[in-house]
Amino acid sequence: MLLENPKGGYRFIAGGPAFSAGCVASAGFEIVHAALRPAMPLNAGFARAERYLAGLGRPREALCGIHLRIPAPLTPAQFEEFNRPYVDGMKDWGLVIDGRIPVARTNVAPEAVQVAVPALAGFYFAAPADGPGATFVLSGAAEVAPGASGRPEVVARGDVSPPAIARKLDAVLAALSGHLEKIGAGWADATAVNLYTVHDVHPLMPSLLTRFSAGIDGLTWHFARPPVIGLEVEIDLHAVRRSIVIDGR
Repeated sequence: MLLENPKGGYRFIAGGPAFSAGCVASAGFEIVHAALRPAMPLNAGFARAERYLAGLGRPREALCGIHLRIPAPLTPAQFEEFNRPYVDGMKDWGLVIDGRIPVARTNVAPEAVQVAVPALAGFYFAAPADGPGATFVLSGAAEVAPGASGRPEVVARGDVSPPAIARKLDAVLAALSGHLEKIGAGWADATAVNLYTVHDVHPLMPSLLTRFSAGIDGLTWHFARPPVIGLEVEIDLHAVRRSIVIDGR
């Protein structure tokens, strides 16, 4: 079931304690992607996003997705600690619906060109639609799936062999396919698919492109790691009609 964010103009899939699994625009609205160039330290980045939304006459509640960059992957305890001030910030913005944070999130650690501090690389917001068609953004999903006990487990933990990477990608695609189904969309509706990994997935590209029907536009491969140590691959995607670049300086 999708939850409604009436002030923001979108609906969302309930996710974990810090972010939703994804958002889809409500009737009469569309989701817009805004990239910050360069990425900005978190507090400054959120202030920049707030000013931009205010300039459009949109409320804080219109924020529906963010892309974060962190210096390095975190331990589970560090990740939990990282989320505490982030969750507090979302609460300060009034972004809590039925006890849930509606904002979708991708949070990765660039490997080659690293960031010195956690940074905001981009955000999504809902605005009055200027054309037809569904728009959405899904949070990044990594290779976590129900294990034999029924509890979430990392698929092929500690194994980065080609067959293991293929298994991990299978789990990610299965999770995202489920999220797409919940918002009434499919892979072919996506206008951008992002893959985050430092492992060689080139041999798997034909299979990936065929399976999620993005063969025409392909995908963007980011040389980056998921946010928690032990995870190796992550994918996110969106469908937007408008993607803009905002000066982050």
